[in-house]
Amino acid sequence: MSHLNQQLRTLVTGVASGIGRSVAEALRNRGDAVFGVDYQAGDGWLQADLSVPSERERVVKSALDELGAIDVLVNVAGIYRSTPFGDSSLKDWQSVWAVNLEAPIDLMSQVFDSMKSQGFGRVVNITSVHAKVSRQDALAYDVGKAGVEAATRSFALAGAEFGILANAVAPGFVRTQMSLLENGIDEADTEEFRKQYVETGRLPLRRASKPEEIAESVLWLSGRTNTYITGQTITIDGGLTATF
Repeated sequence: MSHLNQQLRTLVTGVASGIGRSVAEALRNRGDAVFGVDYQAGDGWLQADLSVPSERERVVKSALDELGAIDVLVNVAGIYRSTPFGDSSLKDWQSVWAVNLEAPIDLMSQVFDSMKSQGFGRVVNITSVHAKVSRQDALAYDVGKAGVEAATRSFALAGAEFGILANAVAPGFVRTQMSLLENGIDEADTEEFRKQYVETGRLPLRRASKPEEIAESVLWLSGRTNTYITGQTITIDGGLTATF
């Protein structure tokens, strides 16, 4: 059977909630065989700590054992910790980079041979507008997301001759667990958000996105109908970074 007609075999990280859950659901609805991974325990995915190199090896081996090969990799899993300059250390930064930077790069490296051998592959990395715009308390997060975008371009160059395309999706404000404040309120529902982003028009669409809106772009970039976009970052931020 032609590869063009085969079911896509897909590895998705961070599937327990938010963008990862929406991406996994969208890909399953497309017909993909989805192997999910998350730090949280749950039914329907493999529990793993992606900050640990041996765990990442276990993830790829388990996915290959179950799927037979990996056609698509979607790196969604990520963490946020406050790391302001002058009040954070290398140890603090590395704890963020282990999940947000090292894990996506390592997983891309590990799936490369599978994609190369079949002459087809799609990689989509979830980054953030933080890769290009910053705030004072987000040093490690900013650097990690910028690094993944650079790695996405590098992977796209390495994979081009083998039919492998790699891109990043950079969301702005999204209603997920990561956007919940300590009091359980979503940051997009706060008075501060309304005054800073909605009333001023700094966020032109005047609302945070829903995870499924991010998943729509991942769905297309990871599929066979994307045949010529590679090494790019698609920003999905409601116009946030178009303003100044």
